[in-house]
Amino acid sequence: MTSSAPTGAGDVQVVRGGSPLTGTVTVPGDKSISHRALLMAALAEGTSTIHGLSHGDDVARTQAAVAALGAVVGTDGRSVTVTGGRSRLHAPADPLDLGNSGTGMRLLAGVVATVPGTTHLTGDDSLRSRPMDRVAEPLARMGASVAGAGDRCLPPLVVTGGSLTGITYEPPVASAQVKSAILLAGIAADGETVVHEPVATRAHTEEMLAAAGADIAFERVGGGRTVRVRRSTLAPGTFWIPGDPSQAAFWVVAGVVVPGSLVTVAGIQLGIERLGFLGVLRRMGATIELEEAGNLTGSVTSYTCALHGTVVEAAEIPSLDEVPVLAVAAAAAHGATRFRDVGELRVKESDRLVGTADLVRAFGAAATVEGDDLVIEGTGGPLHPAAVDARGDHRMAMAAAVAGSACPATAGETTITGWETVATSYPGFARTLTQLTASASGPR
Repeated sequence: MTSSAPTGAGDVQVVRGGSPLTGTVTVPGDKSISHRALLMAALAEGTSTIHGLSHGDDVARTQAAVAALGAVVGTDGRSVTVTGGRSRLHAPADPLDLGNSGTGMRLLAGVVATVPGTTHLTGDDSLRSRPMDRVAEPLARMGASVAGAGDRCLPPLVVTGGSLTGITYEPPVASAQVKSAILLAGIAADGETVVHEPVATRAHTEEMLAAAGADIAFERVGGGRTVRVRRSTLAPGTFWIPGDPSQAAFWVVAGVVVPGSLVTVAGIQLGIERLGFLGVLRRMGATIELEEAGNLTGSVTSYTCALHGTVVEAAEIPSLDEVPVLAVAAAAAHGATRFRDVGELRVKESDRLVGTADLVRAFGAAATVEGDDLVIEGTGGPLHPAAVDARGDHRMAMAAAVAGSACPATAGETTITGWETVATSYPGFARTLTQLTASASGPR
């Protein structure tokens, strides 16, 4: 029997389509919230407990970093405890290696800007090519020193922290990471720190700071948000990390594009800024059901549907994390889909703008990059298998697996080189794909 489950070992995965995907799955703990929970627990005065922390390598790097900064971290395999406080934190003797995690580096820059002394932040080759000027500039205005290579302040970063003063700042590009770095510095700064977002990004940082007792206020202003914070002492607490909607997006799209599928992703975070991809898919003709379970969590169910092209504005999906897998949906759709103003994809874990265009071309769709726009002309029918290089980018690898699963079994296999990069965010992705395929196939 053919299977869409990946096979093989090492850095190559093979995906054979031809089987529907059915069943209910969960996804790793939300990566964005996991990073923030660790950092806020390290800053809080006392012991916090974190349940459902993401098991990806990105979050593991942040966990190791807060321990190196002086917080006491413990785990029993099901939960993580962090005993923190300002008096515990100090500049570490060795560089903090964030691996592939841009979120970890940018948020930690905001934290260590408040810690006296000099902290070095580094990462892998991909991370060292990602610009950090967007956090370096506002942190420098607050009084920290943030040095990197060249005009774009490429890592490694050298951050010298200490006495800070609040600023009023409007990020030039929608970025929850930049906002969060400023707010995490702002809780240790004199005066008021204000961030005006023209486009509202995910609100995890401000919501979690408020829950920890910070002196913070935020409000929607048109399509954006204004956040104000003053010097604050954070209280420890218990964090429950819901499933990551950015990871759920892969299964939601798979449910739509793999023939005969019915997929439910349970227990995911339902914040409004995180679900723009659902609106895009519905506009393309997808049948998607959302069921709330309380506390901003719930489940999403998708069915196989014929899709048609649409226009996707960058503001609908501010982080752009879902663009690669939405591009797979566009590749299978009838007509053209235009992703507008997505030039920020060029400075993700890889050049995702060029990479996504190459990805969908490999599976049989047409794609062009027009300035900061990505235009995909869908096949309106089956995709064909491809040989894909993940280019060190976890989202590109998983999007390729979804596309490969949508190909007919008779057309052959899809091979994905560089599969090991998936471990940065979703180590169990291949296992979940096997689970969904086995559920569709029934007992053997």
